[in-house]
Amino acid sequence: MKGMEKITRRISSEAEEAAAAVIAQGQKAADDIRARYEAQARETEAELLRQGREKLEQKVQRAERAAKLDAKKDILSVKQEMVSAAYEKARQLILALPEEKYVAFLARQAGAAALTGREEIILSPEDRKALGEKLLAAANAAAAKRGLPGTLKLSQETRPIRGGLVLREGDIEVNCTLESLLELSRGSLDAEVARTLFQ
Repeated sequence: MKGMEKITRRISSEAEEAAAAVIAQGQKAADDIRARYEAQARETEAELLRQGREKLEQKVQRAERAAKLDAKKDILSVKQEMVSAAYEKARQLILALPEEKYVAFLARQAGAAALTGREEIILSPEDRKALGEKLLAAANAAAAKRGLPGTLKLSQETRPIRGGLVLREGDIEVNCTLESLLELSRGSLDAEVARTLFQ
């Protein structure tokens, strides 16, 4: 029996050694795999952090560009409001001219806009009552200087206009209201008005 015990012990010892070797080999393989995956995890983490920083930087840059664009839009809007206010102020200044200067201004507009010299002059009710005949005489003189017959007429019709006049002959009307004149001058004067306001 002793021989059998020796053989059993030897087999058991060899099996334990083999098992220990397999366990050691498995442990080494597991350590290698763990080390490889940890390295990959660190690389992946570093790459994700890099990508996250890039995305964050891009978002910050987009937000800065959007903020700058919004600021420019706001500034442009304020500037446009100021330019519009300057034109409104010009309209008010024209309306506040002394009567003789206002009549001369309207007469120049009527004389320059007349196509035949036989048009009717349409005014606001207030201007027709206060300036009608004086304006008619001055406008006919201005039309005559251009070689047109000075036969403009004062229309019985009035319109709710805020300064200026309308010339009409038949179906053709020429709008010389202050709002129209100022609007027409905007294209040529906006840059100069803006330069004056914002320098």
